[in-house]
Amino acid sequence: MLIKKRDGEARKSALSENLASVSGGSMDRRAFLRRSGLTAGGAALLGGIGAGTVRKADAVPVAPDAKAEVKRAICTHCSVGCTVNAEVSNGVWIGQEPAFDSPLNLGSHCAKGAAVREHAHGDRRLKYPMKLEGGKYKRISWEQAITEVGDRLLKIRETAGPDSVYWLGSAKFSNEQAYLMRKFAALWGTNNVDHQARICHSTTVAGVAQTWGYGAMTNSYNDIHNSKAMFFIGSNAAEAHPVAMLHILKAKEQNKAPLIVCDPRFTRTAAHADEYVRMRPGTDVPLIWGIMWHIFENGWEDKEFIRKRVWGMDQVKAEVAKWTPEETERVTGVPGAQLKRVAQILATHKPGTVVWCMGGTQHTVGNANVRAYCNLQLALGNVGVAGGGTNIFRGHDNVQGATDMGLDVTTLPAYYGLAAPAWKHWARVWGLDYDYIKGRFKTPELMEAPGIPVSRWYDGVNEAKENIAQPEPIKAMVYWGHAPNSQTRQPELKKAMEKLDTLVIIDPYPTVSAVLHDRTDGVYLLPAATQFEVDGSRTASNRSIQWSEQVIKPMFECKADQEIMYLFAKKFGYAAELCKNIKVEGDKPVAEDILREINRGAWTIAYTGQSPERLKAHMANQQTFDKTTLRAVGGPCDGDYYGLPWPCWGTAEMKHPGTPNLYDPSKPVKDGGLNFRALFPEYKGESLLATDSWPEGSELPAGHPGFTYGMLKKLGWDVDLTPEEKATIEKIGGEKADDVAWTIDLSGGIQRVAVKHGAAPFGNGKARAVVWNFPDPVPLHREPLYTPRRDLVEKYPTHADKKMMRLPFLYKSIQDKDVSKEFPIILTSGRLVEYEGGGDETRSNPWLAELQPEMFVEVNPFDANNAGIRAGDYVWVHGPEGGKVKVKARITERVGRGVAFMPFHFGGWFQGKDLRSKYPEGASPIVLGESTNTAQTYGYDSVTGMQETKVTLCRIEKFQA
Repeated sequence: MLIKKRDGEARKSALSENLASVSGGSMDRRAFLRRSGLTAGGAALLGGIGAGTVRKADAVPVAPDAKAEVKRAICTHCSVGCTVNAEVSNGVWIGQEPAFDSPLNLGSHCAKGAAVREHAHGDRRLKYPMKLEGGKYKRISWEQAITEVGDRLLKIRETAGPDSVYWLGSAKFSNEQAYLMRKFAALWGTNNVDHQARICHSTTVAGVAQTWGYGAMTNSYNDIHNSKAMFFIGSNAAEAHPVAMLHILKAKEQNKAPLIVCDPRFTRTAAHADEYVRMRPGTDVPLIWGIMWHIFENGWEDKEFIRKRVWGMDQVKAEVAKWTPEETERVTGVPGAQLKRVAQILATHKPGTVVWCMGGTQHTVGNANVRAYCNLQLALGNVGVAGGGTNIFRGHDNVQGATDMGLDVTTLPAYYGLAAPAWKHWARVWGLDYDYIKGRFKTPELMEAPGIPVSRWYDGVNEAKENIAQPEPIKAMVYWGHAPNSQTRQPELKKAMEKLDTLVIIDPYPTVSAVLHDRTDGVYLLPAATQFEVDGSRTASNRSIQWSEQVIKPMFECKADQEIMYLFAKKFGYAAELCKNIKVEGDKPVAEDILREINRGAWTIAYTGQSPERLKAHMANQQTFDKTTLRAVGGPCDGDYYGLPWPCWGTAEMKHPGTPNLYDPSKPVKDGGLNFRALFPEYKGESLLATDSWPEGSELPAGHPGFTYGMLKKLGWDVDLTPEEKATIEKIGGEKADDVAWTIDLSGGIQRVAVKHGAAPFGNGKARAVVWNFPDPVPLHREPLYTPRRDLVEKYPTHADKKMMRLPFLYKSIQDKDVSKEFPIILTSGRLVEYEGGGDETRSNPWLAELQPEMFVEVNPFDANNAGIRAGDYVWVHGPEGGKVKVKARITERVGRGVAFMPFHFGGWFQGKDLRSKYPEGASPIVLGESTNTAQTYGYDSVTGMQETKVTLCRIEKFQA
């Protein structure tokens, strides 16, 4: 718990209010402990009460601070979107509580959330700009930093081209900062700009969007209250999303909803399961097909739903037929009888939800995994219904929003892609000439080509020049709010850092980037403000957008991320273009104005109705929103869904309430209803339009493509456009005004009219069970590159080697090398409740560091005994590509025989060497440790370049001093 430091008596807390009815009167925590006779150790019995309600009282009772004000901010860790009530006095953050009014966190925090004040006030932050000189970090001014870094990057741009500078952004940015960063990179002249989603949920975004329209969580944490069954695969919510467990356990209790957990490791989530399925890592597709075999065999599928709303299920059914119980058990290790039981539970407890996280996405077949999960829900008719859907729990607090904002090597903001029409649309939004933007790039071809994904940036340095599809290799890396130890193949990453001309780290904490390399110069550390020191919006996993207030002004010499962007833009000569329509106060672009520009352009996903004013009203009136439906009942936001989850069609003036559950046709589009998106109206002459399904109240009761101005004319609906809307459309389209689509109409008129008539602007199509434009149109099982099951490789081989995203991607050439005898243990990784991401900020937090002070590997007793390893021994975990880590052994049956697990939050050691002395003085995290990714190996998804972290091989040996 946090200690509230104030010169005053601890005011009545939520805990004392909770206990008042028991005692006959109110009492503070100290009085309660004294009267109950609880000692410090006994106080731990209070652990069942929400973390944020228990606070340590000061020793001396004095008057409370009457001047304290409460600021509402959003927790900076996972994607649940918990509201923090921060108490501020005279500019000092003196205390915090979880927001009891928030419909998302319901008055609760996890350990990380309860400790976020330390994130802002922590004394281990970067306090001022620094540069590495002679192997030591020295303090410099901001002016010197911008000048020196700017000169170095401009020289690289001039000699090697703009693509030789990589602008790595962050899922820790607000929406406004993420958007501005993508625009910044476009004006620099590169698509080498990415963020954490590439290595956590890029396979989700691609696979889910290609299945039914949008690559996002379909429902919400709260909607799980309506679930009659919950199927978790590759998700350990109890540790990765602890507050989400409130919603999960509510469904379990009130609905008697069975919880099914599929995971190679017996997790804390599995401890709550009614059915725990231990699977071999890397066998998600056969596991799902094995379940669906029983569904089809017994006729348990929803035939009418499939007929009306799904295309291609027959092809899936043909593949599923190959996965008999015997073959499924041979490949996955799961008995057929158990999977039949699971299938029957799902078929008889509807609606049911499917939840997945990085356990399903971080694979060479990640895109196939997520499409298999979607097909399971389509077969059961569990999509577009309350309590159903795919509830994809995202990782970082704004990884959803940063992805939506186009901080991605494959697209511009709002998933417009990189083709010329997309660039022309955003040029209109920005008020810039398209040819000016095109001239910023080395060639027009590079302007429309995806960049190098962050998962492979170091190969953009190390790979032979002739193998990189851009003029020159990467020569400068700007690590902005991103931990390098979260990436695989750390020895290769270290090598790349040492080859760069310039390495820039912009972060509230120094991160492992400051110490992993053995450089003596050319490294700059620039201190960024935390999200508690700025204001702006962030998008929770369920697509709800929340406005987070600035709690305190930036501490030390830290600057807001958008201010740093603006300072660099001034240095590079395009500050006026960057903020042409955005107010700048001093050197800081105003967040509200950035959001208004987003609203003017993000029509594809309808990030258009969420004005700053509407979002702020939601935060101020959280108590008016229903805790299950998320809809406001009365009050100033009456009828809105909390956070206006996108799509929020039309302009803010249209007052669309947001869409709580995607693809739910049971309500009108104007009230948050929807159908599947018509991404492809037909395939090889066969219609993919949903002829027998449409949203309630639609005046177009049939399948249809996305709306254009010409389509409005054919329907006679163009008469509903205002003269101003028509003028805007005709100006955009010119002689081809009829072709202007709902996605590029800056007036919002096409969307407004379509929704008025009850139709979805993006058309009405069927979900695609088969994605013909992916390497495996029907998801196939392919053995991992590093597999111990060599007997399965011939039947289930990986992909052929290929080229994409400017680099060669290896598959078969790696899998052909059998290393399973020398490296017999499957290695997987995952999260801990105490830490988040690369762990730099959380391992710098004394409250959290005390809870988990050491890095470790979990080893099954059978494997440990065979290797002569005892609990607490130091061991070497060797990877087959030469990486090795020295960690403590934790002997446990949580992992099965032949499987080992390591958390991925540690850094500051490298292959047995403690790097603490290399950090700037006073800035090293409290807890250091090896990164599991030093031993993790090559492997990337065939569509998105997602890294493989969930299944490789290793050898574990006892450390000999």
